Amino acid sequence: MILTSVTDRSKYSNVWVVAEFLSDKIQPVTYELVGAARKLADKRSSKVWVVAMGSGISQQVGSLFAYGADKVIVVDDSRLSGFIDELEADVLARLIGKYNPEIVLYAATARGRALAPRVAVITNCGLTADCTGLDIDPENGDLLQTRPAFGGNIMATIRSSNHRPQMATVRPRVMRALEPDPDRTGEVIHETVEMSDMLKIKRIIDVFHSDETTVNLGDAEIIISGGRGMKGPEGFELLRKFAAKVGGAVGASRAAVDAGWIPYSHQVGQTGQTVQTKVYIACGISGQIQHLVGMQSCDFIIAIDKNPDTPMMQLADIAIVGDVFEIIPEIMNELSKM
Repeated sequence: MILTSVTDRSKYSNVWVVAEFLSDKIQPVTYELVGAARKLADKRSSKVWVVAMGSGISQQVGSLFAYGADKVIVVDDSRLSGFIDELEADVLARLIGKYNPEIVLYAATARGRALAPRVAVITNCGLTADCTGLDIDPENGDLLQTRPAFGGNIMATIRSSNHRPQMATVRPRVMRALEPDPDRTGEVIHETVEMSDMLKIKRIIDVFHSDETTVNLGDAEIIISGGRGMKGPEGFELLRKFAAKVGGAVGASRAAVDAGWIPYSHQVGQTGQTVQTKVYIACGISGQIQHLVGMQSCDFIIAIDKNPDTPMMQLADIAIVGDVFEIIPEIMNELSKM
């Protein structure tokens, strides 16, 4: 176990990002984290390192430099195909002990949420989960980690002053990736899986995906979301037709998911997916803070509701007062004429 304290901070430098892969492909959240790391590293006059672990990934890491990375540690091994959290945690903890980063950032995804706590325990470091904001304390260099607390009713800023590295998982689609610079280059460091890393307790046989469990609202440019105002599963059938008409995806509030009207994979909000789309159309969603946290960064928000005074209607760029079951068919009719 790596025991660190405030007295030996000078040994630790640089901001690390743990790359996120799915089917051995770099995921967009990695570029978002690299952009956030770049801003933090500039404030600390340090470098951005990315740790890429997987199988057959060596040819992909060049894109990381374009988005702001200075160095990339590549651990390319067939035994890292898929995701085995015990193995990756042991590899990452060993690399942390070797290179002494000051900050380590993970995506707050299923993978990141499984990996980060294991590494934090092994390295005896603090970890803040589901961050929506990151900054540096100018007085002492601590990482300021902001996240929703008490059901999203307040925003708490947390620091880990006594141990290094400082670790945080960051929600996807909260940070924006930097504009890529194709002329940027960096250094690639090759590391290997060692026998000491292989003391794992499980083996992945296969990974199954169904259409419902792989809904990725983050890739959609337009999201049509429904809440209690959709009145039932039939209401979401209307939203699906609307989404198909505009080339969008269907989202939902927690209330609609809890009612069983649509699967959890469509949920937007603090306990669902965080989205950052070009257009977000909220249909019959009052706009509790837990939902707003997950979509308030969308570029353009349209709300449709009978009640003009809801938080969602107040937040929207365009608020349409009326019955969604009358307004949506009219919009679809107009689109058909175009």
